[in-house]
Amino acid sequence: MVVRTRKKVTKYRAHTTHGGGHRKKRRGAGSRGGRGNAGSGKRAGQKKAGQHRVFGKKGFLPRRMSSGAKAVNLHYFTLKKVEALVLAGTAAKEGDVFMIDCAKLGFTKLLGTGKPGCKVSLTIAAASPKAVEKVSNAGGKVIVSGSEESVPASKDESA
Repeated sequence: MVVRTRKKVTKYRAHTTHGGGHRKKRRGAGSRGGRGNAGSGKRAGQKKAGQHRVFGKKGFLPRRMSSGAKAVNLHYFTLKKVEALVLAGTAAKEGDVFMIDCAKLGFTKLLGTGKPGCKVSLTIAAASPKAVEKVSNAGGKVIVSGSEESVPASKDESA
């Protein structure tokens, strides 16, 4: 014999709150003060007032980042990296010196952090004095393309 039980919802028919307690409760977003960041005004919004969220990009861009110059440090030119550049065709090897045109790589300035991994002859638009000194001490030279001056491979040749 099949027992037919009535559904719970039928028990709540004709009752205002359907078992939710007082009629003011379970009303929706009003019981939690609104949806999202609503209610961050003078009263009852102490926690919401500190949740300041800003989306998108704002602020200023420093001049050093907007110049468009792309710098490279000396530690970029390791032996493994330079040999890979030779295989790719962006560098050439003459004797034991690697000839690299940094404009082909997209670099405009040479900086002096690190040590070059091998003898390199770099052609670049600008270079720091420390970078030029380190490259010449390693047996290479830096050719600054803007001023047509080159730094010799060793100090004995320049004297």
